[in-house]
Amino acid sequence: MTVFQDIHTLYRMALAPIRGKTHAQRLESFYGNQAKGYDDFRKRLLQGRKELIDELNISPGETWLDMGAGTGANLEFVADQVPDFERVYLVDLCSSLLSVANERIAARGWSNVETVQADVATFTPSRQADVITFSYSLTMIPNWIQALTNARVLLKPGGRIGVVDFYVSQKYPAAGQVRHNWWMRHFWPIWFETDNVHLSKDHLPFLADMFTPRAVVESMARVPYLPGLRVPYYRFVGGC
Repeated sequence: MTVFQDIHTLYRMALAPIRGKTHAQRLESFYGNQAKGYDDFRKRLLQGRKELIDELNISPGETWLDMGAGTGANLEFVADQVPDFERVYLVDLCSSLLSVANERIAARGWSNVETVQADVATFTPSRQADVITFSYSLTMIPNWIQALTNARVLLKPGGRIGVVDFYVSQKYPAAGQVRHNWWMRHFWPIWFETDNVHLSKDHLPFLADMFTPRAVVESMARVPYLPGLRVPYYRFVGGC
């Protein structure tokens, strides 16, 4: 069953047209018919998510705001701890992915987890967050600067932010950071742009300017069904 789901997902990613006048409509056009198989395929492509959640060390009584949360799969990495959190908000614009998240919440019986269909750049919960995450969502947010600026406002003093995503380096990155070659810096943005995923050389430097870096890891992930190809990704944990 997994192979057939993968074929369907790959078709939606590579060949199916993305339609819609708004960002929300385009997300629904892209994810609507692959929401059910979303997690199984992405867990082999979207690396570093568990490590990010582990590094954030979310504690009992804390409020966690997952921006661009999709199906809420990140909660599975700390499933036994979720009932001890004060509140968890799963924020996304795509209703199909949030429907899967709601099924997950119901199956787990998590009464303290809430899905919110909203733009993460303007979303304002009733309380500030101890932890905010962007897990492979920043590259899909058109107004990503506003989204991170909003996150800075929503984060409690002393709170933590965690981001994991694909990226490409600047031509001349800061000392100690990875420098990708010309091919990688040009190939991967073009490859992902087909799916409205915009790899950026500016995300990581902007995060380091806006938040105090606590841990930064730059690595490479395998691409399913494409032997030999590795796409660059990073993990960033920062504080305020």
